[in-house]
Amino acid sequence: MDASLRTLCDEIAHEAGSFAFRSRRQLGPGVRAAHATKSSAVDPVTEFDRLAEAMVVDRLRRERPDDSIVGEEGANHTGTSAYEWHIDPIDGTVNFVYDLPGWCTSIAVLRDGHPVAGAVYAPVVDELYSAALGGGTTINGVAVNVSGSTDLATSLAATGFSYHLDGHRQVQAARIARVLPTVRDIRRQGSAALDLAYVASGRVDLYFEEFVKSWDIAAGVLLVTEAGGIVTAFDSSDINVTAPHGVVAATPALHPAAIEGIAD
Repeated sequence: MDASLRTLCDEIAHEAGSFAFRSRRQLGPGVRAAHATKSSAVDPVTEFDRLAEAMVVDRLRRERPDDSIVGEEGANHTGTSAYEWHIDPIDGTVNFVYDLPGWCTSIAVLRDGHPVAGAVYAPVVDELYSAALGGGTTINGVAVNVSGSTDLATSLAATGFSYHLDGHRQVQAARIARVLPTVRDIRRQGSAALDLAYVASGRVDLYFEEFVKSWDIAAGVLLVTEAGGIVTAFDSSDINVTAPHGVVAATPALHPAAIEGIAD
């Protein structure tokens, strides 16, 4: 475990998330943040997404100049080392726009395509989820683990939906219709990074979603695995963090049933 990489993830996530939080509060309660759109008419981006990402990139370029950087808002730097940073300055931008609490900052560093350190900071509740390879998962420094749930019928699941209205959401709606009768309930937080953090901390028992991106899940995948959970693709193969399609995260006991339940 490289403690310095974990510390850097923690610091950057807290710094960028705190900036976004202060900016959101200055707008006033319930005031919707001005935004443009990206991949579709329902996929928002604010000036704060871009400013927070610029803060992250600036620090990484100063402290880790040889590393590569991939960011949701367009950061794309090819370095010379084996390390690559995947950053999401505000994961859950819709929640941020509407002044809902379910958003966070997600920072992860990969070595040869595999996460070795990551942090997810939820500034509204001031919770910093942190993990490093071989070093476990913590919330604000306190060690956490996935739940002990073994029964799918009494499990709490989380999921999310694509911003692409034609095709993707129909597929996801059909999947929800199959899964909902088999679990206790389903939560839709609005942030893939937080969903994975909630699996890692036992707040939900499983999470599944498709059409995600590397910056959505890179830190969260490590949070779950270091907390004793299992994360795979929809077909139970190893998750490709740098080019994911679907992700299933669950307790070891629930994972096989979760895979079966979401299967086409």
